[in-house]
Amino acid sequence: MIETLNLQSGSFKMVLPYKWHGWLGYVIFGIITLFGLVVTIGGLSGNAEDMTFGLFCGGVGLLGLALCTPGSHEKDLHEIRQQAIDPAELEAKAKESGLSVDSWFLRQTTYVPTNDPNDWILPAPGPASWNKENRYAPDSDGQPLPEHPARVGTPIPASFSLYGIFGISSVLCFILGTGSVISSIDESSTRYLIIGITSLVAIIWLIMGWLRAKMLNQMIDTPTSLVRSVALGHHELVGQVRPSQEGVLRVVVDGNQRMFMENMVSYHWTYEQQQERTVSTKEGTRTERRWVTIRSDEGSCPFILHDGTGGIRVNGQSFKRSDYGNYIKRWDGAFAETLGKQFMASLVAGVLGGWRVIDHRWTLYGIKLGNPVYIMGEVKSRSRADIDAENLDGNLQNSIIEVWGDNDGVGQKVTINRGTELSNIGRSRSTVEMVAMPMILFLGALSLLALA
Repeated sequence: MIETLNLQSGSFKMVLPYKWHGWLGYVIFGIITLFGLVVTIGGLSGNAEDMTFGLFCGGVGLLGLALCTPGSHEKDLHEIRQQAIDPAELEAKAKESGLSVDSWFLRQTTYVPTNDPNDWILPAPGPASWNKENRYAPDSDGQPLPEHPARVGTPIPASFSLYGIFGISSVLCFILGTGSVISSIDESSTRYLIIGITSLVAIIWLIMGWLRAKMLNQMIDTPTSLVRSVALGHHELVGQVRPSQEGVLRVVVDGNQRMFMENMVSYHWTYEQQQERTVSTKEGTRTERRWVTIRSDEGSCPFILHDGTGGIRVNGQSFKRSDYGNYIKRWDGAFAETLGKQFMASLVAGVLGGWRVIDHRWTLYGIKLGNPVYIMGEVKSRSRADIDAENLDGNLQNSIIEVWGDNDGVGQKVTINRGTELSNIGRSRSTVEMVAMPMILFLGALSLLALA
């Protein structure tokens, strides 16, 4: 169980895939890597084109191996979830998940992911055990939830894993391959263009990695407060989503009553079209496809974050950042929901570039009742009017305060994430791995200036 798990991964940890598709990816990309290595070695005899192809092929294979490598704690947490959660509950979730066909004629399907890495790892109280009379009161035992950082601690990803080794090796292959391409080009302007594009990709990647690393460090370094004793100011809170006085949301996606979700407190949905067109080239014709976001919407309502020691009101609609993790549900169809919408979709796509609409997809993300939630927010006092509206006597200190997410603190970025600290950090890469690969790519791009 969780007591036997070492949350401090150290400087290096070798983690291998734990699912069949992960191993399948290892086999496929491993073959691509070996093929690229063989071609590269063969090209060393004097065939520069073979060597360049081999380097890029090896880079793609190594990058695929990196992406198929799970996080430092991901495999262990998956095994703990399978052991800790009631098998009947896991079976019930399995029956609700997967692909279902709504209409063969219209090719309408619904898919609920079979694996939710943001869900509870350890058992959490069900609605039957929630305090209906006083939502701010502690649970029966008054102890933090089993998955609260106060009980399980904070996981620390390994500084390096196979992900970092494969990733850095992939970057080096791409740098060497790019250098081989540049050395075969006579025009200096083209050389500088390739170096510029490579540098731009590295800079964008580096910025994204730095921002993710900063949020990870915030999650690791900030101590998690207990609701019953939290003070005013910016704090990190982890708990379970429970209903507030205002109730919950029934989310209808894109105005269609067929696509809905009950008991939501925060949501974000997108409507996308897959478009296709035929383009004429010197060699003949080719087919291009793309997914285009047509519409989207989001919203939230107040809810109660309960960590076992008490509940606190959270104004979810005020948070400027959110991360809902994997999507909750997805609907697909060959046609729009109405004939008029289908006609307009085809007309607009055709006018804007000669595209044809071949598929439609609606995706829902969000947080539901009972879900785990991680929050970095600002705790403020509630107004007297709000307290009186709920007929609160103020005996519980956590009942007269609330959490807002509209203002960042000093070195603290407000955010609301689905999942606990354990599930969010457990799947993360280390800050070193997030920054090292784009930094090496950027330095490699600068070194290519010697060949320009």
